Amino acid sequence: MKGTLLRGGKKGLDLTWTLGKVIFPVTLIVTILQYTPVLPWVMDKLEPLMGWLGLSGQAAVPLVLGNFLNLYAGIAAILSFDFTVKEVFIIAVMLSFSHNLLIESTVAKKVGVSWWIVIGVRLSLAFFSAFFIHLFWDGGEAQAKYGLAPSNPVEPEGWTEIIIQGVQTAGMGIIQLAFIVIPLMVVMQFMREKGWLDKFSEWLAPCTRFLGMERNTSMTLAAGLTIGLAYGAGLMIQAVEEDGVSKKDMYLAVIFLVACHAVVEDTLVFIPLGIPVWPLLIIRLTTAVLLTAAVGFVWNKLQHNRKDTSHEHTYHSL
Repeated sequence: MKGTLLRGGKKGLDLTWTLGKVIFPVTLIVTILQYTPVLPWVMDKLEPLMGWLGLSGQAAVPLVLGNFLNLYAGIAAILSFDFTVKEVFIIAVMLSFSHNLLIESTVAKKVGVSWWIVIGVRLSLAFFSAFFIHLFWDGGEAQAKYGLAPSNPVEPEGWTEIIIQGVQTAGMGIIQLAFIVIPLMVVMQFMREKGWLDKFSEWLAPCTRFLGMERNTSMTLAAGLTIGLAYGAGLMIQAVEEDGVSKKDMYLAVIFLVACHAVVEDTLVFIPLGIPVWPLLIIRLTTAVLLTAAVGFVWNKLQHNRKDTSHEHTYHSL
C-alpha cells in the first residue's frame, strides 16, 4: 500500500510539474492582458459578428473573457450586463464548447494532438450551435434573472497590483491542479495495480467501440468527462505512455472531450444564470457522441481502405 502511494504520488507530482509549466505562464499573461487595451480591442472587432448569432455587441465581453480565461470569468461578465434568456442560453452553449482555449489547447498538444485542431473544432462547435439556436428558437425574449452570483474581485490599481493579482491567480491554479492531480494519480495507481482498470475498460468497451476507439481509451474519456480537459490531461499523458493508446484513438478522445468535458461542473456553474441547464448538457453530449462517431467511422474506413490497397499491391507484386 505504501509503495502504491509513493508511486502514485510521484506520478502526480511529475504531472503537476508538466501541466504547471503550461498553466502558470498562460494564466499570468492573460490575467495581465485584460487590464491592457488588447482584450478591449479584440471585443471591439468581434462586435459585428455578434449580430449574426442573435447577440448584442456586449456579448463579446463574456465570450472573449471566457475563451481567454475560463468559464467563471465568462459567467462573471454575463452578470455585469442585462441579457435576454435566449442571449444567455446562446452564450452559455458557446462557452460550454469553447472556453479556456489557450491552456486547454496547449495541454492537448502535450498528448500529441495539434492545438489548431482543438481550437478549430471548439470554435466551430460554438459558432454553429449559436447560429442554429438563433435560427430555430423563437422564444426566450424575457429578461434573464440571475440568481447567486460569484463576487467580483477588487479592481487592481497600477501595474504592481495587476502583476501581483496575475501571479496569485496563476499560483492558485497550480495549487488547485496539485490538489486534483496528485490524489487522482494515487487512486489510478491503486486501481491499476488491483486490476480494476481492466474491469472498468470492459464495461465501457461498447461505448468506446461505437465512438471508433479501442477500449484502452476508456479511462481517458472517464477522466475528461468528470474532471475536465486540463486536469484530465494528466491521465491522457499517462495513457499514451503506459496503456499504449494509439495516435488515432487519442485524437478521437480529444475530439470527444473538447465538445463535452467536466460535464457536472461545467453544467452546474450556469445555474445562477437562470437558464435551463438540461438542454445545455444534452446538446454537449449529443454533439460529442455524433461528431466523434462520425470522425471515427471515416478514419477507420480510410485505414481499412489503405490496408486493402497495400494488400493488393503486395499480391500483384508476388
